[in-house]
Amino acid sequence: MNKKILIIGYGSIGQRHAYILKKYFKLKEIYILTKQNCKPFKKINKLSEINNINPDYIIISSQTSKHYSQLKYLEKNLNNKIILVEKPIFGKFKKIIIKKNKVFVGYNMRFNPIIAYIKKITKGKIIWSVNVICGSYLPDWRKNINYTKSSSANKNQGGGVLLDLSHELDYLEWIFGDLTIEYAKNFKISNLKINTDDYLSLIGSIDKKINLNLSLNYFDQNPIRQIIINGMNININADLIQKKLKIFKKNKFFSKKFSFDRNLSYRKQHSHLLSGNFKNLCTYLQGLKILKLIEKIKKK
Repeated sequence: MNKKILIIGYGSIGQRHAYILKKYFKLKEIYILTKQNCKPFKKINKLSEINNINPDYIIISSQTSKHYSQLKYLEKNLNNKIILVEKPIFGKFKKIIIKKNKVFVGYNMRFNPIIAYIKKITKGKIIWSVNVICGSYLPDWRKNINYTKSSSANKNQGGGVLLDLSHELDYLEWIFGDLTIEYAKNFKISNLKINTDDYLSLIGSIDKKINLNLSLNYFDQNPIRQIIINGMNININADLIQKKLKIFKKNKFFSKKFSFDRNLSYRKQHSHLLSGNFKNLCTYLQGLKILKLIEKIKKK
C-alpha cells in the first residue's frame, strides 16, 4: 500500500496507531507531528509543514482540547483527505462545517467482534432492557506516565470518565438507536488525584422503548466491562474483558468465546478507512451527536 500517513500527537494512542499502520499495513511514509523522539518514523514540528507532505490519511490523536483547532486547520488547508479524529471528537460541543474532506471519529469499538455480533443477533428483536458497566483503574492505564499528568486527569486537556469512556454511548446508539437521558450523576467521588469526573451513573432509554442503566468509573481496580441485554426470547451477558458471551435464544442456552488481540478493532478501522469502505465507521456528524449527548448528561 503506497499512502502517506500523518499522525498528529504521539501519546499512547498515537504510538498505537503508528505501530499498527507500520506492522500490519507495511506503510513506509508515516509522519508524526510531535515534540517527542518518534524514531523510526519521520517527524514534523508544526502543522504548517503538512503542505510539504501532502498526506493521504491523517489521524488526530493529540489531547482532546486540541482537536478542534487542528481539525479546523486541516479542513481549511487541505482537500480530499481522509481524517480520523480520536474520540471524543472535541472537549466541548463546537461545530466545523466539513465540505472539503472526509472526517470520521475513532469509535473503534464498533469493530470489536463481540459488539458486532451483538448488533447482528439483536437486530429485529424486542429488547426490554440493557445494563452496561465499564470500570477500570486510571493509574494502570498508561505505564509510561504518571496518571496525574495524563490528559484524563485534567479538565483543561479534555479529560474525564464521561469523555474517555464515551465508547459505550457510541456503540449503544450504533446497535440500538437514539439515547434519551432521564437521570444522571456525573462527578468525582474517589480519592484519585485528578480534577475530572471519575464516575457516571445514568438511567435512560434507547429508541424510546429500551430501558437503559449505564455505569462508568475510573477507580475499579478489578476491571469490568459487561453488557447485559434482556428481551423477548433473548438474553445476553457479554464480558468484553474475558471475550465471551452467554446467550439464551430460541429456548436454548449457549456460550460463545472469542479470540482476538487488543489491536484488532483498530486494524479493522484503519483497513476500512484506507480502502475507502466507510461502512460501520463513526461519521463526523455522529461524533458530534455523541458530544451533544455528553453535554446533556453533564447538565443533568
